[in-house]
Amino acid sequence: MGKRLTTFLTDKGYRVIILSRSVKAQETNALVSYAAWDVEKQTIDMQAFQQADAIIHLAGAGVVDKRWTNAYKKQIVESRTLSSKLIIDTLQKNPHQVKTIISASAIGFYGPDVDTGKLFTETDKPATDFLGQTCVLWEQSILLAANMDIRVCTLRTGIVLSNEGGALAEFKKPIKYGIAAILGSGKQVISWLHIDDLCRMYIYAMENKAMKGSYNAVADVPVTNKQLTLKLAEAIKGKFFVPLHVPALVLKIMLGASSIEVLKSTSVSNAKLKGTGFTLLYPTIETAITELTGKRS
Repeated sequence: MGKRLTTFLTDKGYRVIILSRSVKAQETNALVSYAAWDVEKQTIDMQAFQQADAIIHLAGAGVVDKRWTNAYKKQIVESRTLSSKLIIDTLQKNPHQVKTIISASAIGFYGPDVDTGKLFTETDKPATDFLGQTCVLWEQSILLAANMDIRVCTLRTGIVLSNEGGALAEFKKPIKYGIAAILGSGKQVISWLHIDDLCRMYIYAMENKAMKGSYNAVADVPVTNKQLTLKLAEAIKGKFFVPLHVPALVLKIMLGASSIEVLKSTSVSNAKLKGTGFTLLYPTIETAITELTGKRS
């Protein structure tokens, strides 16, 4: 996400300073530079902050990268809240010109669907499960910047489809061998979006001074796991694939507690974001898959 967003920003002429634990010595793009930070040690290169007008906060350990041990669940939370703390503390203690913070969040805020046919909106209450409360802590940790008259906007992001890793890469793995792996019943709803639309949303939120608070970052039409899997398989393999359901029990054994995230439905509305005037390049799964695979699905 960070790499793709950097390309979008520099294409528009923005200068980008990337905070990283490992600072690169050289960068081919003159508009891109690196600055050091260490969330665990709560240290940061102040010069980066003194040059910035806006901060885009994407830090956070992958939710389904590892099994949800107690230690990893702690890492999921603290990678988000402690990185926010470092940003807030630095802004409070030092002179700066930061006017805007756009922060990642996730539709895990809402938990599973409750009413069939109802889409979650930004006014709905957070879920009481692990991811719901993680998102609450995540958003609260960065919202403290609003006390310093900094505009804060959080994007509650759905499942991002990209050719550079992420969920789409996992869907593609069995399709390479002619198997369309449908997870569980396949009826669970996925609120998704194309990575390019997400990058455009971040820049739009950064430039649109009227935007503050939370916005759902998803495409127009959610799809089921089965619909997404079959459309992707058709685009890649044509008719030469076999649909295969992976039983929920198998997923629970393989993934542990995090299996809940691939088996639950979360249907989310993007009406608030679209109400600001934002338009998507890829509003439907068909348009997204066509672009990502280069083939008609």
